[in-house]
Amino acid sequence: MSFKFERKINYYETDKMGVVHHSNYIRFLEEARCLWLEKIGMPFNVLEENGITIPVLGVNCEYKYHVTFGDTIVIKPYTKEYTGVRMTVGYEVIDKKTEKTVLIGETKHCFTNKELKPINLKKVAPEFSNKFQSLLDEYLSNNEICKSN
Repeated sequence: MSFKFERKINYYETDKMGVVHHSNYIRFLEEARCLWLEKIGMPFNVLEENGITIPVLGVNCEYKYHVTFGDTIVIKPYTKEYTGVRMTVGYEVIDKKTEKTVLIGETKHCFTNKELKPINLKKVAPEFSNKFQSLLDEYLSNNEICKSN
């Protein structure tokens, strides 16, 4: 399932050089991830009602091109890695007008219970686990690098 999130850049998100400040991209990725989870039927409130949290363990971004006030970006999140205990969400951020890649990034997560103790989603919530696994399978089947190995 391919999900795309469009977002227009606000003036306050730019810096003295007139480009989006790098720290804002992490917020953009968070917005996209929340909407993506909602779209695939696992919004944060449903996960939390089931005693599941998904804390961020790390963020990695490679900035390729800048965008400025008024530009629209398209963020494409996808499941890059999934084990049941941990998950990596990949992101491609594209300038809608120029179609240039703005950012390639990823966020690393684990699954925890309400007490923030690690859990294995495969055992605790197989219905959620199956969704993440199917998204990973889709990513791997569409990834050219994986096909050539």
